[in-house]
Amino acid sequence: MALSVTDLFSIGIGPSSSHTVGPMRAGRSYAEELAAASLLSRVAAVRVELFGALGATGRGHGTDRAVLLGLIGQAPETIDPDAAVPLVDRMVSAGRLRLLDEHEISFDFAADVVLTPRVKLPAHPNGMTFSARDPDGELLLRRSYYSIGGGFVVSGDANDSETVDQDDSSLRHHFTTGDELLRLCDDTGKSISQLVLENEQSWRTTEETRRVLLGIWAVMRECVQHGLETEGILPGGLKVRRRAGDMFRRLLLEPDSTDPLRGMDWLALYALSVSEENAAGGRVVTAPTNGAAGIIPAVLYYYDRYIPGATNDGVIRFLLTAGAFGIILKENASISGAEVGCQGEVGSACAMAAAGMTAVLGGTPRQIENAAEIAMEHNLGLTCDPIGGLVQVPCIERNAIAAVKAVAAARAALYGDGYHIVSFDKVVETMRATGADMKDKYKETSLGGLAVSVTEC
Repeated sequence: MALSVTDLFSIGIGPSSSHTVGPMRAGRSYAEELAAASLLSRVAAVRVELFGALGATGRGHGTDRAVLLGLIGQAPETIDPDAAVPLVDRMVSAGRLRLLDEHEISFDFAADVVLTPRVKLPAHPNGMTFSARDPDGELLLRRSYYSIGGGFVVSGDANDSETVDQDDSSLRHHFTTGDELLRLCDDTGKSISQLVLENEQSWRTTEETRRVLLGIWAVMRECVQHGLETEGILPGGLKVRRRAGDMFRRLLLEPDSTDPLRGMDWLALYALSVSEENAAGGRVVTAPTNGAAGIIPAVLYYYDRYIPGATNDGVIRFLLTAGAFGIILKENASISGAEVGCQGEVGSACAMAAAGMTAVLGGTPRQIENAAEIAMEHNLGLTCDPIGGLVQVPCIERNAIAAVKAVAAARAALYGDGYHIVSFDKVVETMRATGADMKDKYKETSLGGLAVSVTEC
């Protein structure tokens, strides 16, 4: 499947791309299939089963609520985040569900959304099944879906190449590895961002691509700013206090500080701000997942605010370059925490941000590839172990540290000439193999690591 950069930077809501955004899309796709088959008016009951990692952390990630929003026709790109919780609460309280906002049925939230964490469907840990029956109990339609990370959804017992809304567009510059990308740069004399921009012409004009990317940047920027202005306790029961607002005010009190490390504080702050917005179910950009949504916006926001000569052209160059490495990571490994652990989420975002930052700082294609390799290499083995199944601890701080790490990787690469022993492709291969070896309890199930070492309060 040909991937657009915009597939990796989709607009949605928190707290999870694989556990919230993907299931919402699956629910809507299922309801639309019922309608397309002229079955919608015959439906009397719908049952949703969440398996594996979706079943293990479905409550904390809001998966059970997301599927309901999808069934009534809501989409993560357009739903009002402030309206989502009250909307589901009303449905649960009334015991009624209006499929695609057209056909109303009885629905018992406790009985009709079933979490089965110890059972996995065959194709991916994030599996879910929807079943609809008529008034006589006859099965009308049963479909399984997999949420494979970053909001991508696969139907049936498919693999990653058979996604919902599959796109087989041909690309002007085909690459699936870092080595292929560097060869294209050598052969054409073009930068990574130029190659990717020309590939985007498979879907839209160059000006349209620029508009879309600047629109994505606008949502990222608004997310940072909203997080800086918002206080309170994050939902979910851990009673985690939002820290970004307080940290922001404290930094503003010393505008003329000579602290040589102050830049690192601002960078971490921006990542905290976005990650807290995500944890609160706010509007975020999946980059490339929601669990790692704070890293790329933080580094890009820092570039925009503090790097001399920063422009919208630089923002576009950053996102195109970061997207190139996100595509390679998704094609050859995974961006799903349920499949390879947090190395696939935070590690991927860190590598993408490092590549983007190196590009806007004037790095060569080989320096950019080196930066992505450094960042990914030093996230290998990172487990996904959210306490209480919530995208809060350790996820929020992990984004802040990874944002700093991404800039450090970019700086290290810029001091070299692009030559290095381990290639980006080798690190991606290692990440995939490490994820395969990792026990399931360390992959978004909240059954190992910090999730069981720290007692919930």
